[in-house]
Amino acid sequence: MAAPYLTIKDITEHETEVRRSRFICAMAPVGTEEAAREFIAGRRRLHADATHNCTAYVIGTDLRKADDDGEPGGTAGTPMLEMLTRRGFADVVAVVTRYFGGVLLGAGGLARAYGGAVGETLDRAETVEMIPATIAKVTIDHAHAGRLENDLRASHYPLRGVDYGARVTFEVAVACDAASGFEEWLATATAGRATTRFGGTTYLSR
Repeated sequence: MAAPYLTIKDITEHETEVRRSRFICAMAPVGTEEAAREFIAGRRRLHADATHNCTAYVIGTDLRKADDDGEPGGTAGTPMLEMLTRRGFADVVAVVTRYFGGVLLGAGGLARAYGGAVGETLDRAETVEMIPATIAKVTIDHAHAGRLENDLRASHYPLRGVDYGARVTFEVAVACDAASGFEEWLATATAGRATTRFGGTTYLSR
């Protein structure tokens, strides 16, 4: 079964200083690798004069990437990525911009500075918990579809789409731990007139 994870609600930025080097961390919620790359490109344009713009992002449960941008291998992007994953975040991109202050930090110092910049920014971000959900396809006759649509829109079950065919099919996202409750709610709301088929997974914010 898919596991819950955290993401951030809005772009968040925070600056730290370590031995005269400035570390500016900016994060954004992203749903695709393309969106992550666009955010990274924008930060690199904004800080084109910086010594380094190191990056890390996690998309969904499988896609994880990091880039040291010229820092010694494994001292920047990797600790940034580890901070995100260790704290249970996904669908988020982080860019840490460094303006060198003249003092070498060493490999351990760099890893602590980059990972710490991400951690401190996460502490300041507004977080959102994402929980696994199943997709329910609810089918009902046209005569009762309007009432059901109104009931769904007023409920806490997100309506994702409507297909008007020979019968009307509603696509609804239902938290995995609430599937049985949804079927009971639906049976009451439609007097047993609707049929339900579960299939596919998604995530809902909580």
